[in-house]
Amino acid sequence: MRFLPVNIDALLVELETLEQVMALTDALQYKKDVWNINEIIPAARTVLVRYNSIIMDGNKLAQYIAQLDVSSGQLRAGELVTIPVSYNGEDLGFVAEYLGISVADVISRHTSNEYQVAFCGFAPGFAYMVAKDIQLNVPRRQSPRVRIPAGSVALAGEFSSVYPQASPGGWQLIGVTNVKVWNIYRDEPALFKPGTRVNFIDVSKTATKYSLPQSKKVTPPVEQQVQPQDIEILATGIQTLLQDNGRIGQAELGISESGAMDKAALHSANRILGNPTNEAVLEITQGGFKARINSAMLIAVTGASCEIKVTTISGESYFAHMYQPIQLEEGDIVHLGNVQYGVRSYVAVRGGLQIQPILASCSFDTLAQVGPNPLKVGQTLAIKNSQTFNALSLNETPVISYPCKDDVVELNIMFGPRTDWFTQQAIQQLTSQLWQVTPASNRIGLRLLGEIPLEREKQQELPSEGTCMGAIQIPANGQPVLFLNDHPLTGGYPVIAAVCNYHLDLAGQIPVNAKIKFNPIGVFKEFEGSHVNHV
Repeated sequence: MRFLPVNIDALLVELETLEQVMALTDALQYKKDVWNINEIIPAARTVLVRYNSIIMDGNKLAQYIAQLDVSSGQLRAGELVTIPVSYNGEDLGFVAEYLGISVADVISRHTSNEYQVAFCGFAPGFAYMVAKDIQLNVPRRQSPRVRIPAGSVALAGEFSSVYPQASPGGWQLIGVTNVKVWNIYRDEPALFKPGTRVNFIDVSKTATKYSLPQSKKVTPPVEQQVQPQDIEILATGIQTLLQDNGRIGQAELGISESGAMDKAALHSANRILGNPTNEAVLEITQGGFKARINSAMLIAVTGASCEIKVTTISGESYFAHMYQPIQLEEGDIVHLGNVQYGVRSYVAVRGGLQIQPILASCSFDTLAQVGPNPLKVGQTLAIKNSQTFNALSLNETPVISYPCKDDVVELNIMFGPRTDWFTQQAIQQLTSQLWQVTPASNRIGLRLLGEIPLEREKQQELPSEGTCMGAIQIPANGQPVLFLNDHPLTGGYPVIAAVCNYHLDLAGQIPVNAKIKFNPIGVFKEFEGSHVNHV
């Protein structure tokens, strides 16, 4: 085992085989509460462990994990799901030719073995399945497809999977199924979880009777439900989303945390109004938001600095202050002007908005497309009918200094987990040169541009492994991508370092064209207990 740093509250355990990954994942499930582990993200050869760093020390946790027996290579067997497949995939002929067998042999091998889900990642509900002695190991396509239809059955490396929704991808397509493996409105959206056993059957040779979990209750989308019209949206600006603290602990479904990009601003907005700090708010990108108020209410605006203009029903206009409660009356129109500093502003309503959570959160994940949809012009929102209120907080102030496009923003970073994949010159360049935020940046990540791209020392392909918020991933072009709240759960490019947790709110408020200076708080160092042999 190797124990590599990921962030202040996370480490990466590197193992030799997928079987060891499965065994360690299973063993850690029994220790989560005892060892203060928040989340476990298994991948092809690694397990990313997020823990409560206030209670648990990283070196101590590594020592505990090093004592676990991972020699069994077994994952607890889950329920059996049988998937009917029409074997007509575009790459079926290539797979047969690559393996030196017939198309019929490919189908026979795929249907005569029981698969088991090792881990989920890439997209919500996307399961990496393995089978013993399957002999269907094929490479990914050299050029990924722009769009692969939902239900496509595919192979890549030692894995098989079913694409849960239409998406880009580079796996070899061998067939298609009509089974919906991901449905956000089921009680359990993902058909596959780690441990699930899967049998594929050829529908051309078998009666279409197959095993699926019992039907789940379907909940209609929030916009289909009748609600009071307390707030009417007149303009959304570039993007207006509902956000709260996000979805922690949904890794087994292939979903990252998401949530408000500036959690300090989220919490301040709610404290100002006496709400619970996790109450859902509006996250508005670059201002331009406008709404008509249809009932008296108290709101607060925090985060990125912008003008707040209120126009009353009689035509009188006035400007309100940020980080203070704002009383609005029926007929008022509130307008947030262009952002002057920062990127995202937050609007909270006293009592909270009446929003139906999806997977225990009201946040919208722009990558996974999970959560209440982005707001649209003409949409209405309702306020919760609350009977009890907490006291207002009148002394809230911004926690961070919001940057403008001409600023240089310093972000503290921790090296790891793949710092040793890069040349010493690249490691120095990461922290010595400035990195400009490009217009391709969004909630998924900041795409950065530097004068000198970063070069790798190790050129081999990195098996997909878990990533964390703040990870600085280096793709083939050598220009960093700084992962933010809606980042993919797993990634196939090496991560050279990660922005420290306490600077993530600031990272989420850096505007396009601003520059970033990375400030290392230490050197790359593995945790104690690395290289312990337990196989």
